[in-house]
Amino acid sequence: MFTVKPPIVSVDWLHDNLNADNLIVIDATIQKVGAKTDDKKEKQQIQNAVLFDLKNVFLDIEAEYPNTIPSEKYFETQVQKLGINNDSCIVVYDDIGVYSSPRVWWLFRVFGFENIAVLNGGLPSWKEAGYMVESKNERTLSMGNFKASINKDKISMTEEVLKASRHNKIILDARSKERFYATEPEPRKDLRGGHIPNSKSLPYAGLQVDGKMKSKEELQKIFSEVNPSKEGMILSCGSGITACILALGAEEAGKTNYSVYDGSWTEWASRLELPVEK
Repeated sequence: MFTVKPPIVSVDWLHDNLNADNLIVIDATIQKVGAKTDDKKEKQQIQNAVLFDLKNVFLDIEAEYPNTIPSEKYFETQVQKLGINNDSCIVVYDDIGVYSSPRVWWLFRVFGFENIAVLNGGLPSWKEAGYMVESKNERTLSMGNFKASINKDKISMTEEVLKASRHNKIILDARSKERFYATEPEPRKDLRGGHIPNSKSLPYAGLQVDGKMKSKEELQKIFSEVNPSKEGMILSCGSGITACILALGAEEAGKTNYSVYDGSWTEWASRLELPVEK
């Protein structure tokens, strides 16, 4: 069985292994918060990529807050529809660089699947290397045999985050410093500005250069500075997407004692009984 060990792989690595029998390439592209879509631009993808729809399928569609993690059984069924098996090897990418792809990587890890990596630099780096792309192609796939087994240690809920905040535990916020300090409004209308009390600002952009994740050594330095005591970390953002970039960076740096606050700032700021710092 073909496997991938590191959480991040290069476009050269993917190109060299693209024909592996059990390899599945996933396109996890979503629109960046605040960005405008270019409807005239033709959608392109890596050869034989499968669309992983974060915004319409792979979430709890009845939840109050955006991007809420789905149930174990629902995730299992939807992944099987993509033709993914227990012995598949997955590489996930997005059109921006490294933006929404870590969310997919994290979801699979939460549901017990570890043979998955994020493509560093995503589609822009793939095209920059001169590797072949194709027009968007909806593939017809046979059902896979993927089985989910949830690891709740990788997820934090609001009550746990509130307790961590009161006890000065490590809570890292992936949003921009401007949003963290409420010097610019939240993109979601009428949402309170500011941050979770006692949390620290660690914008996801600081873990990247030109749409690629920084080196392992650079990431180790970043996480050693924000968490010198090496205690468990809760990772937050706007709605659970870019916190997963911090999770990916932590994993690459060898820091595995983290969880993602699934409701993130959208839930925290919406619940008026919760305290906010600016």
